[in-house]
Amino acid sequence: MTTLILTQYSGSILGPIAKVLGLVMNWIYMFLSNVFGIENIGLTIIGLTILIYMCMLPLTIKQQKFSKLQQRMQPEIKAIQEKYKNRRDQESQLAMNEETQALYAKYGISPTGTCLPLLLQMPVFFALYRVIYNVPAYVSGVKAAFSGIVEGIAATPGFQGIMETFVKDMNLGQIQADFNNPDLEAVKNYIVDAVYKMPTTGWDALRDAFPGLQDTIQSTEVQLNHMNTFLGLNISDSPFAVITSSLAAHSYLLVLVALLIPLASYGSQMLNLKLMPQADADPDSAMARQMKTMNYTMPLFSLFLCFTVPVGLGIYWVFSSLTRCVQQFFVNKHIRNLDLDEVIAKNVEKRKKKLEKMGIDENQIRSAARMRTKSNVQLSSAMSKEERESKIAKAYEYRKTANPNSLTAKANLVKDFNERNNK
Repeated sequence: MTTLILTQYSGSILGPIAKVLGLVMNWIYMFLSNVFGIENIGLTIIGLTILIYMCMLPLTIKQQKFSKLQQRMQPEIKAIQEKYKNRRDQESQLAMNEETQALYAKYGISPTGTCLPLLLQMPVFFALYRVIYNVPAYVSGVKAAFSGIVEGIAATPGFQGIMETFVKDMNLGQIQADFNNPDLEAVKNYIVDAVYKMPTTGWDALRDAFPGLQDTIQSTEVQLNHMNTFLGLNISDSPFAVITSSLAAHSYLLVLVALLIPLASYGSQMLNLKLMPQADADPDSAMARQMKTMNYTMPLFSLFLCFTVPVGLGIYWVFSSLTRCVQQFFVNKHIRNLDLDEVIAKNVEKRKKKLEKMGIDENQIRSAARMRTKSNVQLSSAMSKEERESKIAKAYEYRKTANPNSLTAKANLVKDFNERNNK
């Protein structure tokens, strides 16, 4: 069985995202080429990065509004937590969750309001890795640059054995190429894979392997270097690989440039964190400690990861942070001028309409919740511990078998959602 690296990634989740990113990336590349005469993948990645974050700007603003509302909510949240601080019984926990739910309803927001931007960024990042790792499969202009050399190699007698030796000498075992495949198109894809993934020294080795293609190889090298080089670095190489090869060749300037990619990624993310408004929270709380740890861990993670991923992905990471910094500057000005009372009123109205669309009456839910809590408290005061636990177990069993269209089921649906998101 063979593997066609040139084939677009076919994963069920990341595959479609990679395909969309590839189409957009190809459009940006063709736009820069046709309008400005620029054929450079590094600049294409920067354009793609800016476009992605411009599209995500409404979500960023929504997230910042949520953080601002959380700051106003914080005293009320702390009051609820203090009220039930030392009460761990079932009835108290139910009551605390219901009061917290009511507080979020009062402000018209969801406890998961900050999750969506993060959830969107991660699959985009991993899908973009697939695109950058295999640019010719997504950007038609880059693949076209290989046509002359591919046709020349495929027309050379005995090229199969020559290419097998070349792949072995260049340590390109990850390609898993089968140059004896009867499918000529598959073989041509393998040739593109090998030439695209080989190190810089591979051009001299390729000329030695195919002396009859000297001029074709030379012109292809010049064209690909123009397309695939950013600040002197091949975007498909990792900074670690560039540093290793540059040290061996005593090219210390390239070592410095390769080091700048991970360092710039770290610095730009730290700057972004400084600009990001933080919700007022108890510094000794578990959540505050976790957020502080994450704020320092993620930039360090990107620093070390950038040494091992392609330079193109590091470029994306750096310019995504810089784009967010510019966005954050203007978003902060916008958020400072917001009328929070007006925002809350709009949120409440939106939430009310959403519940009505789902067929849920909020007043009935609150009434049912209060009656359920009151009933639980009355039962607990008159029953033994064993009887109370038995009643609670039966109540939970009833909830599982309740008519899905009943008010009880709908109330429990909302309650369960908030319990999961307030833990």
